[in-house]
Amino acid sequence: MKITIETRVKADLKTVWDAWNSPEDIKQWNAASDDWHTTRSTVDLREGGKFSARMEAKDGSVGFDFEGTYTRVVPRKVLEYKLGDDREVKVEFSEAAYGVVVRETFDAESQHDPEFQRRGWQAILDNFARHVEAKGTSRAAR
Repeated sequence: MKITIETRVKADLKTVWDAWNSPEDIKQWNAASDDWHTTRSTVDLREGGKFSARMEAKDGSVGFDFEGTYTRVVPRKVLEYKLGDDREVKVEFSEAAYGVVVRETFDAESQHDPEFQRRGWQAILDNFARHVEAKGTSRAAR
């Protein structure tokens, strides 16, 4: 089963792309709720390159590595990757009049309800949009 989510980001495509692929930015936005955070991130942005993000509860009770291998990289357009459990993910970046639409399509896993997965991934994607827009606002204020 495939699940698709999307968000709109009020920023230019370069800013969105860079924030999606920067380990320092990923540590800022990659969490589904305020009680989680990403403590470590690596990105080797090329086909065959690997990425990893260490996601942990802030109280230290649980954590996991979200990692995979890029199977397709079309700069500022498409990223495709395969997770360690062989699920596939596609991320599309599309310019629009108000900024950029980021759309993710991913294979659902079997442990959790698909709606639970959709909500979690959507929350992370919404955090991404807020992070990028806040960066743009802080840059404009300088």
